[in-house]
Amino acid sequence: METADIITPLVDDPFTFGRIAAANAVSDVYAMGGHPVTAMNLAFFPASSLSGDVLRAILDGGMSILNEAGVCLVGGHTVEDDELKYGLSVTGLVTPDRVIRNSTAHSGDVLILTKPLGTGIISTAIKGEMAPPEMVEEAIYWMTALNREAALLMCECRASAATDITGFGLIGHATEMARGAGVTIQLKLESIPLMNGVFRLVAEGMVPTGCYRNRDFFGAWLKTGANRESNPLTPNPDDILPLFDPQTSGGLLIALAPDAAMRFLSKSADIGIFARRIGAVLPRLQTHFIEIV
Repeated sequence: METADIITPLVDDPFTFGRIAAANAVSDVYAMGGHPVTAMNLAFFPASSLSGDVLRAILDGGMSILNEAGVCLVGGHTVEDDELKYGLSVTGLVTPDRVIRNSTAHSGDVLILTKPLGTGIISTAIKGEMAPPEMVEEAIYWMTALNREAALLMCECRASAATDITGFGLIGHATEMARGAGVTIQLKLESIPLMNGVFRLVAEGMVPTGCYRNRDFFGAWLKTGANRESNPLTPNPDDILPLFDPQTSGGLLIALAPDAAMRFLSKSADIGIFARRIGAVLPRLQTHFIEIV
């Protein structure tokens, strides 16, 4: 399998940016049950405004993640550009009959998420100098954490389907999963993990444009119940906004049969993998692909 992913800086430190970009790039291979083996750097660099030391630090950061993942860097290409961007093209291996797709979830499956949400909102706060150091540290931790161990475990537990949560946000990628399989996905709002302080940042207006764009597009296939006056349990619009947040190097959304989900959650707890049960797969409901309860 082949994949490529390129992003703009989310943090000020170039080495950390390189680590985030590399972890983000290899995630697509993990999401399909594959093993990344080689990669090529793809860098777009404004040489007129930044020194070569910055580019070197970015590439060193990417290399540190590739070493952690056991991936061999085999080359790359650098283009002079007005805006700094960096990513990688990644080659992975997987046995064809063991590919885990995002379109094969089954009614009755349990849904598990392996990282909390909030990187897009926190990154916006970082750019606006509104994110406290502990919040930045938490976001960096999750964005540089590989999905490798979670992917190995989902393969062991024979996941029905999976996808990594990236630019379309949880709702967007869950909608793709539901449409591909012809099912409806039910998400339990109170079970969805968020990084610390995300709701406060939303209240302060630290919401990326992509979050609203995802909401405008994918909201058409979303049901949140009746209006709040007739049903006080209906989520507040601000409560579900983080579910549209575009993630960088987000976690895996995994659909598993109930017994397999129990094994996954038990083993993930034993070996220290973050995992939360956040919903279930239902038979197709004609009016919507996603239901939030």
